[in-house]
Amino acid sequence: MAGAGSTLRIAMVAPFGLKPKGSMAVRALPLARALAERGHAVKVIMPAWHTPTEPPRTWQDGAITLEYVSLGPFAGHASAPWIMRRMVSSALAWRPDIVHAFKPKAYAGLAAWALWQRRCQPGASALVVDEDDWEGRGGWEELEPYSLPLKAFFRWQERWGLTHCHAVTVASRALQTLVWSLGVRPEQVTLLPNGSTLPARDGSFGVTAPVVLLYTRFAEFAPERAAATFAQVATLVPGARLRVVGRALHAEHDAAFDRAVASAGLTGRVERLGWLEPEELPSALTGCRVAIFPFDDTLVNRCKCPVKLADLLRLGIPVVADDVGEVASYVADGETGFRVPGADVATMASRTAQLLVDNALAERMSRAAQQRYAALFDWRQLAVSAETAYVDILR
Repeated sequence: MAGAGSTLRIAMVAPFGLKPKGSMAVRALPLARALAERGHAVKVIMPAWHTPTEPPRTWQDGAITLEYVSLGPFAGHASAPWIMRRMVSSALAWRPDIVHAFKPKAYAGLAAWALWQRRCQPGASALVVDEDDWEGRGGWEELEPYSLPLKAFFRWQERWGLTHCHAVTVASRALQTLVWSLGVRPEQVTLLPNGSTLPARDGSFGVTAPVVLLYTRFAEFAPERAAATFAQVATLVPGARLRVVGRALHAEHDAAFDRAVASAGLTGRVERLGWLEPEELPSALTGCRVAIFPFDDTLVNRCKCPVKLADLLRLGIPVVADDVGEVASYVADGETGFRVPGADVATMASRTAQLLVDNALAERMSRAAQQRYAALFDWRQLAVSAETAYVDILR
């Protein structure tokens, strides 16, 4: 087994495949690439759950090996034992020093459970579990249409998985506290926030049009509040326009936002771009002068580490955001944007208007945002934290 200073063999197991903007694509995969750049051997193993027509296959992404294990033999979750066994067999055959399970739920959680049973066998791999959202009570189970039995199973998986491993990586300080509360020792828990997978902006800020960005899935706040905020911005800056990038997690939230915009008489000043492919995002986002980031004070939001904030920081877009959870890590108040008291529509609107009319301030914040991203949230920097956690385990 490798030790400090050695090249590590790292297998990552995931609950699903490479859905665009899903947690595998925006968290595990960029970490895998950054670790490979540091000289480690990395393999990512996953079921093609989001793309069930994908055949089982193994392929290369640069220096990384990726593998889709087959689904079946039955439809749906009835095949879980077979999928788990294929993932575990693939990981063990690769003889990794570390297995990093991304999420303690679903297929990754099942694979972690099976691997933990083998921990005392000769040559067993160290097991790390990643938690990037709170899944149980008060968490994502409130937002997803899971059945009651599935909710109960995921709750058990989350608590069991976080307490039966050699180390845990977490995306936020709120998750760190929750994992500590389960009895996991602080030295076993590594804070690993999210970076961005978007390319950095080239050149200077250069945005003069008073365009406000709302980059969202409408899952973190009431849609009507975003519309009310822009209505006040439009009063303060008569030429202001709003660009909405993203589609709601639930269709009724898109409809509620559109109704609120129409009720305020602002339909002609709101541009809806919907869901965009990752390669389309930079040009759509950088055409905006400032982004608003409403973020209700809930357990789900406190536990989040929003990738969208990492994207905005990397692209150098100043952000006006509710001061909740990990927002403070990305939005340095008065430096890379403004943090406002939660749900304070008037303050969010006035700060947004300030950035629309003060070009020098917006440009200064844009440069500071990119500098903050490079120093704290570039995946090449974050990979060092993960590597340190791995080496500490192997010691």
